[in-house]
Amino acid sequence: MTDALTVTPREAFEMLLAGNQRFVAGSPEHPNQDAARRSEVAPGQSPFAVLFGCSDSRLAAELIFDRGLGDLFVVRTAGHVMGPEVLGSIEYGVGVLGCPLVVVLGHDSCGAVAATRAAVADGTTADGYVRDVIERVTPSVLASRAAGHTEDADFIAEHVRHTVDLLLDRSRTLAEAVAAGRAAAVGLSYRLVDGTAHLVTARGLDVTADAMA
Repeated sequence: MTDALTVTPREAFEMLLAGNQRFVAGSPEHPNQDAARRSEVAPGQSPFAVLFGCSDSRLAAELIFDRGLGDLFVVRTAGHVMGPEVLGSIEYGVGVLGCPLVVVLGHDSCGAVAATRAAVADGTTADGYVRDVIERVTPSVLASRAAGHTEDADFIAEHVRHTVDLLLDRSRTLAEAVAAGRAAAVGLSYRLVDGTAHLVTARGLDVTADAMA
């Protein structure tokens, strides 16, 4: 079993990157998906990364990063918006399970971001709890509009950056782990058509967008 305590933030990031490259190339290895792995992780888990992503049905983390059972601690909400439950889940992954990497995963054609852009532009709102999702995405949309952005990719990147910043601002557990070098937080943007994950921002990890090419 991969022991999260023996994997550095950079190694965890490189493992994710390698898996995504296999997925994009159409040559996945499907690691840790057999009966032996199922038995191995039954007594306990030791994932090497927390992945906080959008609930979009096209964004299955274990598939796009070519990982298996026990590898990723996955948290998903529409538009990767967060509340206490999300923060508690991520802190559990970092503070209890010892995950050295937290990934915020956004993607193009995000319905939550599109709905929020429309709501901001038209002054309309949605019904029920969808309105709460829109309200939580609104700061990212307003910041992107203020910067003069018009492209979907720019709005998505801004929302990913905002989410990473918010995580580190609200979670002392994560902020202290990053400051101590025990963990890193990165933001990625996924392209639905070609399956590639691109770096948007990194905290606690010296990596550039070129490393994702």
